[in-house]
Amino acid sequence: LLDPCAAVGPALRTVLAVVDTILDVEITPNRGDWVSMLGMAREVRALFGGPLRMPPSEPAESERDAAKDMRIAIEDAEGCPAYVARVVHGVRVGPSPAWLVARLEAAGMRAINVVVDVTNFVLLEYGQPLHAFDLQTLRGGEVRVRRARAGEKIATLDGETRSLVPEDLVIADAERAIAIAGVMGGAETEVRATTRDVLIESAVFAPARVRRTSKRLGLRSEASYRFERGVDAEGIARAADRAARLLAELAGGSVARGRVEARADSLTGVRRLVV
Repeated sequence: LLDPCAAVGPALRTVLAVVDTILDVEITPNRGDWVSMLGMAREVRALFGGPLRMPPSEPAESERDAAKDMRIAIEDAEGCPAYVARVVHGVRVGPSPAWLVARLEAAGMRAINVVVDVTNFVLLEYGQPLHAFDLQTLRGGEVRVRRARAGEKIATLDGETRSLVPEDLVIADAERAIAIAGVMGGAETEVRATTRDVLIESAVFAPARVRRTSKRLGLRSEASYRFERGVDAEGIARAADRAARLLAELAGGSVARGRVEARADSLTGVRRLVV
């Protein structure tokens, strides 16, 4: 069943966005930078030369300031040195276009909806795990990165309720944990068909902390696989921008002006800023 907007005349494989070639690469544990298309492209360029084509990432922004929607605070600088968020309003949650579904399936991922699929696509492009929260479900207008409280529990996206310990790092709003940092999001704040406003999370989490939590809970994910190996700390803002741009293009969203960021500095504690 073809897209009604498909032009008449092009080869069928181009209309269906069929992936002609899939590279299956075995990656050693010390090369976390290879767990992305961009990382592999950099390696190939280093070996053989040629231009490196970066995906366009800068989104068109609305007049609404993202800082009015959300505040970010890092309470555990060891576990999370940097956290960047983008806010996108007015998204239409539905199926992804065929080309996006094909790219995800070629990489062994299952398409879910356009918002989740965009975050997974950027993960494949940049190697940076992202998470999308339904903005309206976040309480108190803030996100806090902190240690879990003794006895704290969270219902995760896989339908299980998990007990946390203080060693675990969580993403929380003003009242409760809403995600296990670097491992899996929470069910209460997931993107649904009724979601209209989205908060995109892009962060750096300590590899050892993610590894211990993932192992203790017996919970492995595409995100934990990458965070355990380390992500590009300089690329988290670009990945958030890329996801926001794609949501504007594919889900009709309006990107709020500026990023909301928090960066932990060992000398000065926690800084909050908007870029």
